[in-house]
Amino acid sequence: MKPYDCIILTDSRYLQDSTDVYKHNVYKEDDYVVQALKDLGLNTERLAWDDPNFDWSSTKSVVFRTTWDYFDRFDEFSKWLESVSKQTRLINSEVIIRWNIDKHYLLDLQQNGIHIAETYVIEQGHTETLETLHRKLNWNETVLKPCISGAARHTYKLNEKNLNAHEAIFKTLIANEAMLLQPFQHNIVDKGEISMMVFNGKYTHAVLKQAKSGDFRVQDDFGGSVHEYTPTPEEITFAEAAVKACIELPLYARVDIFEDNKGKVALSELELIEPELWFRNHPEAAIKLAKAIKEKIT
Repeated sequence: MKPYDCIILTDSRYLQDSTDVYKHNVYKEDDYVVQALKDLGLNTERLAWDDPNFDWSSTKSVVFRTTWDYFDRFDEFSKWLESVSKQTRLINSEVIIRWNIDKHYLLDLQQNGIHIAETYVIEQGHTETLETLHRKLNWNETVLKPCISGAARHTYKLNEKNLNAHEAIFKTLIANEAMLLQPFQHNIVDKGEISMMVFNGKYTHAVLKQAKSGDFRVQDDFGGSVHEYTPTPEEITFAEAAVKACIELPLYARVDIFEDNKGKVALSELELIEPELWFRNHPEAAIKLAKAIKEKIT
């Protein structure tokens, strides 16, 4: 059998196409990349990352795309990541994946000159209460979330009226993992969050994500919507600079930005592991990614 050039990674829930709109979109997103790679002559397949029967040394590379169960199975994923990194090339690399998994990376980017949302890291085992932290930081309305997370897992909007109600879950979480506390960003609700795709350090396309009425989360899991968006030159420069400020240049990245409470462009998150890239909105971008992958592995 001819060795594989590239395996596109998903999780087992999305291996097959489906009449479910969400699952169909996931399948279609990955398929744009698979077909673009095949059109470039690369032997390509799409598999679940935890496939027990696949020999990972039989492919030149694996590309993380929709491995969206990794944060629910982090210990298992971490061991698999260590093992497979010794057998083939990972895109993006194991080093940058492990860096990006933990939102402490935001502080690294801040030190490298990238403007981020105000952020206070609450390390595992911290003993101060939410009320004490808010009083110390002089923040009245905040968002609390884990340093290792995805799909808005354990993400809570806090204010002086509900701090006590969240204290029990906070104590449970902080005993086992580090958390982030950030001032609530009103413009994410009012104006939305911009996702900008950057391949090989160069901007390709963008979308605007908006929360549904009454919510603060822009993810479509919570009713958020996605719209076409043309970024300003300032926003493009910011996104490319954010990617270049990483510990190494990732092959692909999604840079989520917003206008902070002071009116400045700020980084919300930098997604380097398995970001949704909205190829269904911009199919030509899948070709650009495929070309970058081919250049990397051949």
